[in-house]
Amino acid sequence: MARSRFLPDNFLLMLVTTVALASFVPVSGQAAHFFEGLTTVCVALLFFLHGAKLSRDAIIAGVGHWRLHLLVIATTFVVFPVIGVVLRPVLEPLVTPQMYTGVLYLCILPATVQSAIAFTAMARGNMPAAICSASGSTLLGIVITPLLVKLLLPQAGEAQQDVLGSIGKIMLQLLLPFLAGHFLRPWIGDFVKRNAKLLKVVDQGSILLVVYTAFSAAVVAGIWRQLPLTALAGLLVVCAVILALVLTLTTWLSRLLGFSKEDEITIVFCGSKKSLISGVPMAKAIFSSAEAGMIVLPLMIFHQMQLMVCAVIAQRYARRPDEASEKLEEGKASKA
Repeated sequence: MARSRFLPDNFLLMLVTTVALASFVPVSGQAAHFFEGLTTVCVALLFFLHGAKLSRDAIIAGVGHWRLHLLVIATTFVVFPVIGVVLRPVLEPLVTPQMYTGVLYLCILPATVQSAIAFTAMARGNMPAAICSASGSTLLGIVITPLLVKLLLPQAGEAQQDVLGSIGKIMLQLLLPFLAGHFLRPWIGDFVKRNAKLLKVVDQGSILLVVYTAFSAAVVAGIWRQLPLTALAGLLVVCAVILALVLTLTTWLSRLLGFSKEDEITIVFCGSKKSLISGVPMAKAIFSSAEAGMIVLPLMIFHQMQLMVCAVIAQRYARRPDEASEKLEEGKASKA
């Protein structure tokens, strides 16, 4: 029996289990230092494998669609933050002020790569443009996200005050391994392609490790004493409102600007996503360990919400008739 698309996926269940484990068995002291080092290595390996996976042909095929990329980048780094800031007086009372800091952090993150490309493929969108746009957003976010943190979250803690230091740290942890993997693609690309399950294990495993260490530090600092259940319920509403607005705006703007249906699909799925893979390590690099657990909580909820909602939208797009079928039907109608 097929699993309902409305049920949480296995990764969400693993995330919840990880948070529960960190809540009851938080790591601290020397063990925490060990886990910090381990997560740094795993995240670097993750981006190394992503660099090796990205095809040079896909970059060349998609890079010329500058209007689409410009709209996706504007949605990711301008529209999202504007929504978070403008709606703050309305949405912040639903959660705690510290939690809304996590919502603003969510709004300034780059787009995710895997799910944006997967949903674009499912919906029969512009795949080369999706690969180029989502990957470009991730790389731009290494620089843009710390700058927006400094601009929008000036009181979130001391760790992010050194913007250049944060950018350098993120580039060292994420960009350098990514470029190294892409440079070595001619030699290891086929191996990575044949062992796609390896990338998935490293992908999910690194995120679970980072979430465990971040929540452990937050639990030691007393996160659950500061977080009422009503705020968690409010966070669901906040994430739903932001996601609905962005999905509506990306659809409307792509049609207003005359993009094709395939490009519209790419814009909707690349422009509405926020990256858990990039966001969690960035939070560890930008914020203090005690802050990072609360900061990534909205991102974890938004991540699962965007997956479930976009799965439904992708299936609706996929059911549309293709252009060849439409032309064939028009030809039959004209002959009749």
